[in-house]
Amino acid sequence: MTAINLILLTGTFCFMEFTAWFVHKYVMHGFLWYLHQDHHQPKGGIFEKNDAFFLIFAVPSFLLILFGSQNAFDYRFYIGAGILLYGICYFLVHEVLIHQRLPWLQKASGKYFRGLRKAHAAHHKNPNKKGCTCFGMLVVPFKYFRKAH
Repeated sequence: MTAINLILLTGTFCFMEFTAWFVHKYVMHGFLWYLHQDHHQPKGGIFEKNDAFFLIFAVPSFLLILFGSQNAFDYRFYIGAGILLYGICYFLVHEVLIHQRLPWLQKASGKYFRGLRKAHAAHHKNPNKKGCTCFGMLVVPFKYFRKAH
């Protein structure tokens, strides 16, 4: 892997945090609230309509990896891989660590993880479309880490 490919991969991963924040605030809490609502007002069960949002990121990631790998692993491959790595982190942090939908990492207790949980709890404090705060996933306001004793 060349330096430019590593920059593309890590840059895409970092940019995905902003992208996820934007999509969460303006799409999930906007015109596609009907898909996200069951995440804020759970009705039980393993799956939620909200789970469909993984396609927003999985499809472009898959296509970029596919077309990039068919063309000598060009820049598209590394952009798609950056999206994929962010998706894996999202799954592990949001679904496993925060919502504990699977039993892995449930006991993770470092200050960073406690801060993420507090920020996410603040987001879910309001079960409605409007009035929520803290839309980030990996980067949240510092105040939540100060409160994470």
